[in-house]
Amino acid sequence: MRTRNSVRGKVAVVTGAGSGIGRQLALELARRGARLALCDVDQAGLAATAGLVRAAVPAVGVHTARLDVSDRLAVEAYAADVVAHHGVVHQVYNNAGVSGGGQSVLDSDWRVVERTLAVNLYGVLHGTRAFLPHLVASGDGHVVNVSSLNGFFAQAKSGDYCASKFAVRGLTESLRAEVLADRLPVRVTVVHPGGVRTRIASAGIEEARRSGVELTPDQLHRARTYEEKLLRMPADRAARTVLDGVEAGRSRILVGGDAKAVDLLVRLFPASAPVIANAIDRRVFGAG
Repeated sequence: MRTRNSVRGKVAVVTGAGSGIGRQLALELARRGARLALCDVDQAGLAATAGLVRAAVPAVGVHTARLDVSDRLAVEAYAADVVAHHGVVHQVYNNAGVSGGGQSVLDSDWRVVERTLAVNLYGVLHGTRAFLPHLVASGDGHVVNVSSLNGFFAQAKSGDYCASKFAVRGLTESLRAEVLADRLPVRVTVVHPGGVRTRIASAGIEEARRSGVELTPDQLHRARTYEEKLLRMPADRAARTVLDGVEAGRSRILVGGDAKAVDLLVRLFPASAPVIANAIDRRVFGAG
């Protein structure tokens, strides 16, 4: 049955589609009848996603392109290319992201901090600005920006990541206010996933090594612990939650019981949130 904001027949752009939530968003969008434009900086992962999509839904229209979302001019060119291919764009899922350095604000490597902000914040801003005019032109647009549980709950040794995800939340809520004020035919949604089973932590370690950043034992321990203890929700279930929320017209989507619990905690005890975050940190990662 067609829901009020069904994705069926829509052209949907997914950034970071080469793995994790992005890959599962692509698969679920295809199953629900959307046409796709998929991009990722990882060409091999992107090709694998496209293959899975075509195997699951052979008739789906899929456009793929390698893209680094931190490159503004490349994102603008990509948006034009997608419109040339599909003729229209209805939805953009600004999903691409990296995990950050896993160090304190004082000890963080500037190369990692700058890359985290470039992908997680500027990548979202680039995608939003490049596609927004096309979404307006479609007459039925939707911007979906992926933040995080750490977009409303800060934790130690995640300053660069939390800064980027808090900023995505602010950017998206500001955009929604503008769209409402200008009566534009575009819906705006911010997504806050909790611990979803992806390779974001280990991928961050791999990228840091490629950049020549020397990693500490504590960084490696935190990355392993995140993937073993905190990233539990299957990515396909997370994608279904996101798309259910999009089709329901929600402006804010919490993904996972942990995201919902922490959201309530922050609302009830905002001044105590840092103390609670430290207690969680000690329990999960160990003293020191």
